[in-house]
Amino acid sequence: MQSTRTITDKIFLILKGLGMGAANKVPGVSGGVVAFVAGFYEEFIYSLQKINRKAFKLFINGRFKSFFQYINGRFLSLLFLGMIISYFSISKVLDFLIKHFELYVWSVFFGMIIGSIYYISKDFKDWNFKTYMALTIGIILGVSISFLDPAMENDNLWFVFFCGIISVSGMTLPGFSGSFILILLGNYVLLLVDSVNALFDTFTEIIQGDFSFLENAVRIRMLKILAVFTFGSVVGLVTFSHVLSYILKHYKSITLATIIGFIVGSLGVVWPWKKTLFKLQPNGTAMLDSSGKKIIENYERYFPELNTETYMALAYIILGIAIVLALEFYGRKTKNQHA
Repeated sequence: MQSTRTITDKIFLILKGLGMGAANKVPGVSGGVVAFVAGFYEEFIYSLQKINRKAFKLFINGRFKSFFQYINGRFLSLLFLGMIISYFSISKVLDFLIKHFELYVWSVFFGMIIGSIYYISKDFKDWNFKTYMALTIGIILGVSISFLDPAMENDNLWFVFFCGIISVSGMTLPGFSGSFILILLGNYVLLLVDSVNALFDTFTEIIQGDFSFLENAVRIRMLKILAVFTFGSVVGLVTFSHVLSYILKHYKSITLATIIGFIVGSLGVVWPWKKTLFKLQPNGTAMLDSSGKKIIENYERYFPELNTETYMALAYIILGIAIVLALEFYGRKTKNQHA
């Protein structure tokens, strides 16, 4: 899997990490779809499953260069660098865009999901009873998840650790949105907004020589929550990669059919025309989480009227499809260069 990469390849790999990081933060969108369409999904899973007993032995024995080469470290480090940058840059831009241009943002993602379905299914030829069943089950699960009601926020550290394990499912399983699962678990704002912002604010203060956060009990609690969430994410990432590597090796057709089903089912989550429903108190006002933000209950989907705004949204859907096709073209070109 190790191969010589040009400077351009390395830059594009960081950009792919940016795309995965941004996609993982948007409810209904899966970072794994970005990996799949951009042509590096199998290398990503392969590299993660190399983080095993042998890798730990190499690390503990101080053979850091061998450890780095064994786990395909250059590939993973560039990809995760992009994801980290994304969480403190692109994801904040996405938060702004969703707040002010929600319909158009969801339209782009809806188009990207449609493009992803086309990309993954166009070369899949092994259709039979088992794969059709896997496709159906994937669709049913994807649609069912989109209609579940979210739980209340829970900052218990064991639950936060569990959320970390679940949240990375979107990175390893295309079509399965880890961030939407966090909404269902009630901890999306806590783990992907408040704790990340707390870390960003802490870094900013440290750079300015301000260490007053050490006496801020709320900030320390948020940083502890983020640390536990991150640890759970790492455990989930490695665990899922080993399981998926085995499944892809032994049941590739069924797995791909299920993934296609998941992605088709996720269209309900990213349907552009929807109103956000908030949990209400007995007096009719919206319930707030620990940070004072309204708690999302679910979405009310509807079909739009034909007007200028709708036509604009349709144009953005086409843009989303075009983005995926461009990623597919680059991914195929890269594969041919390294073949």
